[in-house]
Amino acid sequence: MPFLILIISSGAFGAAVFFAASRYPTATGAPPPASAAAGRQLSRETVRHPALARLLRGRLDPGTATGLALTLALALAIIGGLMLGALAYLIRSNARLVELDASVGQWGADNGSDRSTQLLQLVTDLASTPVTIAVIAVVAIVAMARLPNRWILPFLITVVLGEVILVNTIKQLLDRVRPTFNPITETLGPSFPSGHSATAAALYAGAALVLARGRSPRTRALLAGGAAAIAVGVACSRVMLGVHWLSDVIAGLAFGWAWFSVCAIAFGGRFLRFGAPVEKAERVAERLPEAASERSVREGSTETP
Repeated sequence: MPFLILIISSGAFGAAVFFAASRYPTATGAPPPASAAAGRQLSRETVRHPALARLLRGRLDPGTATGLALTLALALAIIGGLMLGALAYLIRSNARLVELDASVGQWGADNGSDRSTQLLQLVTDLASTPVTIAVIAVVAIVAMARLPNRWILPFLITVVLGEVILVNTIKQLLDRVRPTFNPITETLGPSFPSGHSATAAALYAGAALVLARGRSPRTRALLAGGAAAIAVGVACSRVMLGVHWLSDVIAGLAFGWAWFSVCAIAFGGRFLRFGAPVEKAERVAERLPEAASERSVREGSTETP
């Protein structure tokens, strides 16, 4: 039962993120041209309609498109920071939150089994140190093979390493006691916020962002939804295994996504080029008048007796 709850929760959240990401405005407000003919038609339209050209620059230009993404990232960073601060305050002052944490943790302990524990451990290991290193390496190799950029690896390392350092610092400052449902917690450090949850949120969001470069809107939405589902799955596993309170993992997710957003703001302009197809269309559009003029001159010269 705990593993089923994990699947339902992570799947529902991932689907919601996929739906939201699929609504992200593309350069033209529609899928990119599917053929060369469609691309030429887009270029001609930019010549015939200057207003359309300005719209394309505003919506498709790499700088502008990246600016929109980074504006959303800034909003996410602010929201995540506020959530972390609110939860840090409430865990020490709100009895209802403490009761909710205890009841959810007790339910996981009462309904767990050896099989579910094994499955939950597999999910929680998605944010373990060995897997994290492997994900960074694989994503960096794949991304460099597709669209090389020297900032990819520094971005991924900063996302994960910065999150780990900051989370551990916050843990030591707040020093919240872990649940006692699982004997292994005696060997672990402070509880708030959940380090595994924060790592999963930051790592897989960063990986999705890097892999989304140059992809179709649908693929980008699938990557975002998958990253969110993995993060929520890891967070659920920490609660169901009895090693974290519910509020710990919510704070961990909030912090992980907030830190990822900060890193996206810092690095985004260096390797995010959402509007690359637009640049090509505009270059073609700029050449069309000149080409048409040259063609007209050639035709006129051939007709002269």
